[in-house]
Amino acid sequence: VPNLQGPRYISPAPNGGFVVSEECGDVKVFMSSRKLLCSLSSKYGHQFGNPAGVCVDVEGSIMVADEQHRTVHLFPEHGAPICLVSSGLRRPVGVACSSLGHLFVADAGENCIKVFKYRVRPP
Repeated sequence: VPNLQGPRYISPAPNGGFVVSEECGDVKVFMSSRKLLCSLSSKYGHQFGNPAGVCVDVEGSIMVADEQHRTVHLFPEHGAPICLVSSGLRRPVGVACSSLGHLFVADAGENCIKVFKYRVRPP
């Protein structure tokens, strides 16, 4: 996949595609054919500081850790972005999610993993 601006983190998506965070401050979503589907900053009008870790849950929602803003946002396939974590992070660099609705955040600023519940309904 050419023409990325400093690719950093990558995550597979349930539909066979993948998501990539870039140093330039954007996150791009690709289809299984490796064709660009969208840019999250363009699709949602969201301004990233320094996007780092990305993951995609079973519903196709994309989670992005933003090192500069010290947040984690959820980008649903339809609807507006939701800030899942807005405080308590010093340097979020990696994210992963479980099928049970848990969000794992690697916080390099505190040398730990923080666990959050982001979905109340069962899968």
